[in-house]
Amino acid sequence: MDFDKEVDASGLNCPLPILRCKKGLSELATAQVLKIISTDPGSVKDFKAFCAQTGHELLQLNEVNHTYVFYIRKRAASMY
Repeated sequence: MDFDKEVDASGLNCPLPILRCKKGLSELATAQVLKIISTDPGSVKDFKAFCAQTGHELLQLNEVNHTYVFYIRKRAASMY
């Protein structure tokens, strides 16, 4: 999958992968895609909840050998 920025949060535990994701998304324009790599099994649930709460779109999640790769599309800024 194509992406615009990559953040490697391998070896970090909650809440650091989410914090790194938020920082990475803040550096992207609307509709750009962030790739996040995590080794924390809890990050699967965390990123799903994060996207549901913030409106960012979880495009894809892959897991290989206990490494999780997320692709998240940045949502448009709120008008409010």
